Amino acid sequence: MKAKFSLLIILILFIPNLYSQNLPHYLTDHEKELLKTYTPPAINVDYITPPVRNVRTMAEWEELEGIIITWTSYTSILRQIVDYAQEEGKVFIVCSDSNSVKSYLTSGGVPLTNVNFLITGYNSIWVRDYGPWTVYADDVDSLYIVDWVYNRPRPADDVVPVYFANYYNAPIYQTTSSPYNLVNTGGNFMVDGMGTAFASKLVLTENSTKTEAEIDTIIKKFMGINRFIKMNTLPYDEIHHIDMHMKLLDEETLLVGQYPTGISDGPQIEANLNYVLTNFMNSFGRPYKVVRVQMPPDATGRYPSGGGQYRTFTNSVIVNKTVIVPTYDVQYDTTALRIYREAMPGYNVVGINCNGIIGALGAIHCITKEVGIKNPIYISHKPNLTSVQNEFGIEISAKVKSMLNITQVNLFWKIDGEQLYNQVVMQSNGNSEYIGYISAQPVGTKIKYYISASSTSGKTISKPMTAPNGNYTTVADYQVPVEMVNLRMFNHGNKVTINWQTVTETNNNGFEVQRMKKDGKNEDWEVISFIKGRGNSLDNTSYEYVDLIKTSGRYEYRLKQIDFSGEFTYFEIAEIDVHPFTFELLQNYPNPFNPRTTISFQLAAEGQTSLKLYDMLGNEVVTIFDEVKKDGIHSIEFDASSLSSGIYFYTLRANDLFKTKKMILIK
Repeated sequence: MKAKFSLLIILILFIPNLYSQNLPHYLTDHEKELLKTYTPPAINVDYITPPVRNVRTMAEWEELEGIIITWTSYTSILRQIVDYAQEEGKVFIVCSDSNSVKSYLTSGGVPLTNVNFLITGYNSIWVRDYGPWTVYADDVDSLYIVDWVYNRPRPADDVVPVYFANYYNAPIYQTTSSPYNLVNTGGNFMVDGMGTAFASKLVLTENSTKTEAEIDTIIKKFMGINRFIKMNTLPYDEIHHIDMHMKLLDEETLLVGQYPTGISDGPQIEANLNYVLTNFMNSFGRPYKVVRVQMPPDATGRYPSGGGQYRTFTNSVIVNKTVIVPTYDVQYDTTALRIYREAMPGYNVVGINCNGIIGALGAIHCITKEVGIKNPIYISHKPNLTSVQNEFGIEISAKVKSMLNITQVNLFWKIDGEQLYNQVVMQSNGNSEYIGYISAQPVGTKIKYYISASSTSGKTISKPMTAPNGNYTTVADYQVPVEMVNLRMFNHGNKVTINWQTVTETNNNGFEVQRMKKDGKNEDWEVISFIKGRGNSLDNTSYEYVDLIKTSGRYEYRLKQIDFSGEFTYFEIAEIDVHPFTFELLQNYPNPFNPRTTISFQLAAEGQTSLKLYDMLGNEVVTIFDEVKKDGIHSIEFDASSLSSGIYFYTLRANDLFKTKKMILIK
């Protein structure tokens, strides 16, 4: 590989840092002008077509070789990142002068043991967006680097992945030439390591000459993404990168920022979350778990819609067993760090004050980029929430893969409260799947467990990575007489819908639907409905129950399947946040505007709804709509091309309620 890039690397070394290294995350006015005629640097290499082999993009929580940072501005934050990250792996520092970086690090007491220096050109600190992506051929084999066209006119940044691929001695595949040319940015791409990716629709607007299907095809061929979930962009986040309000913590868990009701980007975040939960299951075929964390106001109490900084706790980075979280103010930080520790047991969760950088619209995740390890051990395991028992006990299975030979896979388990784990050697049944058994336990017994695997390299990796401090929890249950599939739960405002299907039923009287409100008080299960079963059946049967919630909060649901004999089995416990819709009219954005603006509102109930515009004298100017609208969050784009400049008032009416706000049209 080095021979292929030798001339290119020489050229890179001579690319000047054309712009100030204090460039913000957003486009400057100067860059907006440059972008109109900008042509990304042409990289003449052999790898501008997709890999021949199937590839898998690694998730952030997989085993890392280390992370990349670019040494420019905000050096006090970078030094702290290096300090935490070098304890977990290598830190690759893109810089122009390694001696000055070494001096600054050592003056702050940071060891240089795991620090590597990449002397090359750069324009900005935002390596998340322009840095290299790690993908693996056939899940775990050869490591490749993938590079997109950076969505900024910053040519030195745009070729950093090529330099790194040469340094790391890895093939690089680039989406730089038609028909595979693709503009994309790392902060707007989040993956689960199993073929699912999330982004905002920024990826569509920045590749406007391509259809969504064409974009999906490029992402599939180069990144191995089979399901590319795209959400509407937010009104106030400016850069439209999802890492500013969302993060995948593992294959099943979404960490999502939360504003007070109706504030700033809150309505669109809730609408996006509802879209995901309503339309998609996680890669294990279960509803996504959702953890909420506050989007805090700035030091003056302002949110972005009021001119405040875009503070976010989701813009963190996972570096093997450490999670580095941006912090701002102790009154908010304490809660945010606690939420991370509860959601990610066993991880070392640390904070770095990011007040100095957040004004540039970025934080920890934006200035770091993970690098996968060569020859990884990949463990895929669908955690048992409740465990049926057979004659062997409780079955635990996992897929374990490595380019090297797997020498042993172990299951470690203990009854909750015990100190020592029991060890069971898991047996391979072919196709990289391993099975082990926890000995039979009384129904209701809570069990902690984890899986570990070793290869011929002598390395051992656990799932979860933080085991034994981090582990999975399951509850022993009867052997189930009903085979359940596709248990789904989603909510729309105060309506929680539970769907489930059975493929076989034996002696099934029916299902109790049970609910518990998680309020730290009387957390008892409440039976809210009974759904009659089919008794004995070999046919697929679908069931549904809709629960109407009156009070906001976090709720757990479960199904209790009951035999005619009275024996019963509990099926998957799931949690969901419920926030009943209220009648709200939000300030139009942008405001002032010319000639288009977006008006968002919430309806508590379905009904006849109108939105009308009035002038300063109270005369009706236009009826924007007057029709039946469903409950929930709505956004409409209003085109005022035919109106004169001035101050107007818009009024929303629904079900005997109304609200009015002012808008300013400037032409």
